[in-house]
Amino acid sequence: MSGGYMGKILLVDLSRNELRDEELPEEIGRQFVGGYGIGARILYNRQKAGIDPLGAENILGILTGPLTGTPVPGGTRYTVVGKSPLTGGWGDSNAGGYFGPHMKFSGYDGVFFSGISEKPVYLFLNNGKAELRSAAHIWGKSTFETEDILKTELGKDTEVACIGPSGEKLSLISAIINNKGRAAARSGLAAVMGAKKIKAIAVKGNMKVPLADQEKANALRRKCIKEFNGPVEFFKDIGTASFTVVHALEGDSPVKNWGGVINDFPDVELLGPEYVKKYRLKKYACYRCPIACGGITREGTGDYKYEEGAHRPEYETLSMFGSNCLNSNLESIIMANHICNRYGVDTISTGAAIAFTIECYENGLINKADTDGLEMTWGNHKAIVEMTEKIARREGFGAVLADGVKIAAEKIGRGSEKYAMHIQGQELPAHDPKFATELAITYKLDATPARHTQGSEERHPPGLIPNYERWVFSGRGELHKIGSNAVHIVNCTGMCAFVYGCLPSIDTFTQFINAVTGWETTLEELLKTGERIANLRHAFNLREGLNPLNFEVPGRVYGIPPKTEGPTAGITIDQDTLFNEYLAAMDWDLKTTKPSKKKLEELNLLDVAQELWR
Repeated sequence: MSGGYMGKILLVDLSRNELRDEELPEEIGRQFVGGYGIGARILYNRQKAGIDPLGAENILGILTGPLTGTPVPGGTRYTVVGKSPLTGGWGDSNAGGYFGPHMKFSGYDGVFFSGISEKPVYLFLNNGKAELRSAAHIWGKSTFETEDILKTELGKDTEVACIGPSGEKLSLISAIINNKGRAAARSGLAAVMGAKKIKAIAVKGNMKVPLADQEKANALRRKCIKEFNGPVEFFKDIGTASFTVVHALEGDSPVKNWGGVINDFPDVELLGPEYVKKYRLKKYACYRCPIACGGITREGTGDYKYEEGAHRPEYETLSMFGSNCLNSNLESIIMANHICNRYGVDTISTGAAIAFTIECYENGLINKADTDGLEMTWGNHKAIVEMTEKIARREGFGAVLADGVKIAAEKIGRGSEKYAMHIQGQELPAHDPKFATELAITYKLDATPARHTQGSEERHPPGLIPNYERWVFSGRGELHKIGSNAVHIVNCTGMCAFVYGCLPSIDTFTQFINAVTGWETTLEELLKTGERIANLRHAFNLREGLNPLNFEVPGRVYGIPPKTEGPTAGITIDQDTLFNEYLAAMDWDLKTTKPSKKKLEELNLLDVAQELWR
């Protein structure tokens, strides 16, 4: 097996209580890299279409990539995959911290769960050995308590990824949490864990990740850290929280449930870096990361009491609970973030659900009798925090919101669906495609809709994407194909996208991959591999009967009608041009989005070609 891989995956049949090691073939690693690349290959082969995402037949995978746990800066990520109960199609989500590297050190590249356990269990991986153990004593516990208990039982050098009470109660916006604040939160895959009665995966070990050229990898690391480019200074200062005010002022952040403009939120400066820093106790770095963009907060002593050690909210959380809810009370956002981390809930979806609730309340579709006596008005930070806890506990009106805004709107009715900001069930993140226009393609046509961390023409190191005009919609198809294929490779290697964007050049990324794996690959080959992964994820959705062109996007998101004021005034996304040029670049049909048989064969996806074109 190439460097960067432990060469082994674990198959867990929960219904039969059976565990089986399986060799990871060299060919699978080279063709699909890791993470959701290998995950898509295995699920497409071993899982039939039409299964219940919360049923026994859904396979839940947790995978690393070849750069995870290596000297490569940002080699920290792990990915969770499965059929999404939110969208009904392909689902994946990833997180940083320490869990991913230590999963490699425990001897495994990935784990795949099938079936449903009769009783709550957790999986323990320890230096090449695997064991299912009872989770009766931690079922019902918070993610913080679960991590503490397992570390006490198994040793402080154990890393834990777990669900909280929200995942146990099958909330479709629940999240998998590690390190008390790093979250694999999107696609609703924590609910899949809960349905299978998997409370946690605990990993421990000291096995070394083999490297093709250890000396070269270390030398590249030292050189890279000295030559990081511009964005690194913002990340080092206070992470993504550095961008909250800037993005809001330039029109990138949603305001008032996507219906407002920055003029509606004059107190945005109160969410700025200088205020966020006041609550920081210390910086937080994922495994061997030289940037340390995370933060740990001091104990809450004001209106909101949260313990010392709570993770500082990131940009997405600050925006979704901030500008999107017209809430400038920073302490309340820290508290909401802390609640979500403890209970295991996606902060993006929760912030979206609360903004949806406020707009429904303000327009008379629901009242205080519906919302358990809470006055759900714009900027009412106390009500926002209380509703966050109700969602996390799945109690009262929170139970209406706990499966996301699409299902909540179906329950409320009365025209509330026009205030539900989602695509195919997945709540939109805090980036506006009227500003970052390439996201108009990503949000609708990627296999995971409404996802800002997928295809992009921005946030790449120098040397990949030539300059382009932001609001010129023609000529973007090939650029977006290159950018999104590159992002697929980054995600599948296990590298942090933030660190990737700070690399001195795109060649540095290729050099790291070659030093670790020994592949002697080229950028051209990597982009082709990214295209293979994109096509396989897309084929998974097509097999489920999902054509992304049929996914509805709220008019507000694409500027229909265009705003009359603010930074994105007058802008309407030219969907036909963007979509058609991208589909043409990918060689996907302009109506069905089905990849051509020739393209699938060119990518060596022969079984997919045979199935889609029989």
